[in-house]
Amino acid sequence: MKKIYLVCLSVFVLASCVSKKKYIALETENGQIRNELYKTRVAKEDLETKFDIIQKRVDSYNKKITSLSDLNTELNKENDSKMETVANVAVISNDTKKSMRNTLEKVDPTLVAEAKTLKDSMDLAVSYNLTKSIGTSSLNEDEDIAISIDEAVVMISISDKLLFNTASYRVSNKANGILQKLADVINSEPSIDVMVEGHTDSRSINNAMVQDNWDLSVLRATSVVRKLQSEFNVSPEKLIASGRSSYAPLASNDSRDDRAKNRRTRIVILPNINKFFALMDSNTVVAN
Repeated sequence: MKKIYLVCLSVFVLASCVSKKKYIALETENGQIRNELYKTRVAKEDLETKFDIIQKRVDSYNKKITSLSDLNTELNKENDSKMETVANVAVISNDTKKSMRNTLEKVDPTLVAEAKTLKDSMDLAVSYNLTKSIGTSSLNEDEDIAISIDEAVVMISISDKLLFNTASYRVSNKANGILQKLADVINSEPSIDVMVEGHTDSRSINNAMVQDNWDLSVLRATSVVRKLQSEFNVSPEKLIASGRSSYAPLASNDSRDDRAKNRRTRIVILPNINKFFALMDSNTVVAN
């Protein structure tokens, strides 16, 4: 009986000893795990702190980059809007020059090659745009209508046969088409001033209504001005009527054809070049 009791006691004590060792081991392992977890948490918090610092730096750099980008954009806009003097008669911006280059791509390369200066290119561009705007494709440009540029002044010369009957100063209804197109160009830009010049050939005229070629040239110019004002809504403040009689001929008056060239009405336009190209950007011109 005693033997059995001693055996049971030994087994119980041994079992108790093994459980305690395991418990201590588990407690130790648990402590290590808790310690590692704590270290991990501290490391995580440290990394989060460093990440926040880095993120703030990134945000700061991004703001600086955005600021620099905005500044660059503003500088580009300022540079594009800077004016450049052309032959001491006009000023144009880089934006206008870009528009002129776009237009020159549509112009006859032979004509572009002949443009040696910025002024030449600008004149060519303005002429091209006005020609397109007025729409001279259905006209004989050598005789009926011609556009030229001189010192940034645009001159549109229209044969009298498009505007008047022979020896008359009353504007014909057949002129409505070309006058409407001219009015559209004039009305498109508030800063445009327009002078309408009447020109005759050298043959003298005298009747109940007209005393001489001075009369005829002035009356024709006045008729065109009145029609532009009353029928095509051109502001009268923008219009000037003048007569040149026969004293500014394009050709000699020795032949019928030359006299026909001299009988004309010239529309002289002084546009704001920058606004002109902004308006006509869809058609527009030029070289550097």
